[in-house]
Amino acid sequence: MERNLVKIQGLNVDSFSFDEAVEYANSISGQVVTINPEMIDRAVKDSEFAEIINNAELVIPDGIGVELGLKILGHNVHRIAGIEFSHKMIEITSVNSQSLALIGARPEVVQKAKEKIQQEFPDLYITYVKDGYFEDDESVLNDIKIRQPRLVLCALGSPRQEEFIYKAKKLLPDSLFIGVGGSFDVWSGCVQRAPEIYQKIGLEWLYRTVKEPKRFKRIFPTLPLFVLQVLKERFIPKGV
Repeated sequence: MERNLVKIQGLNVDSFSFDEAVEYANSISGQVVTINPEMIDRAVKDSEFAEIINNAELVIPDGIGVELGLKILGHNVHRIAGIEFSHKMIEITSVNSQSLALIGARPEVVQKAKEKIQQEFPDLYITYVKDGYFEDDESVLNDIKIRQPRLVLCALGSPRQEEFIYKAKKLLPDSLFIGVGGSFDVWSGCVQRAPEIYQKIGLEWLYRTVKEPKRFKRIFPTLPLFVLQVLKERFIPKGV
């Protein structure tokens, strides 16, 4: 299966369906970026971060904002929720008798996430668990290199998780790394995911913002400005 890339704000995004993305991810190693408008906004301002995204082995549009932006640009690409994609990859890892590493979040959160995942997939080998409160990347990289997990989920927040994975994938050429943001909080039960209706219509971000008002400053004005930038990209020629 070959990648079919589209561009938004100069960044590569894969146009796979959910099932295609899962199939493709199962056949490769390297970095999976679950891209959202905040990450795109940062990449536009930070060329090194943009390079990390454009060198990722898979970039899935995580969020209705990216889906909307791609549709404005004429690309019929549907969002792939990163948390659902990652959960499916855990399932495949378990079925294939491969191992999983969990890196990130608060100590109690990542431990609880491990317990919940282990309950759901009792045959899964979770070879490494590390909270996100570390400063010595090299020590953690050495630890996971020794264990050689097939799947590594990093919940370090963006851009740290993408930067960490970019370094890690060079040391573990057979591993698949996914930046999962706040997924450990949900899997651990510490944060409740939005009701299914919000998930289906792509307004999970709105539900979480209402539940966690501190997120408002992070999302606004990024989201509306992102849409404006995409409209400019679509309708205003470069150099104008």
